[in-house]
Amino acid sequence: MNQRKDTYRAALQREPVAAAPRQAKVARLHTRYVRVTIELDPELPRELTRWVGPSVSVLLRAGATVLRPLTGTS
Repeated sequence: MNQRKDTYRAALQREPVAAAPRQAKVARLHTRYVRVTIELDPELPRELTRWVGPSVSVLLRAGATVLRPLTGTS
């Protein structure tokens, strides 16, 4: 038990690994004639939200601005 505690404490005191590679999600499809491997980055949803989010909000604001005079409300 003491060795386990010492190992745990030593692990906590170690420096974090600088750029640890992320584990990709791998999906494989094997048939007689086709072999396909698809790797997805686990950070893909966060990156898509970060890149697409501002563009979508700009489009929504522009649409609301265009529709406001047509509906007659302010």
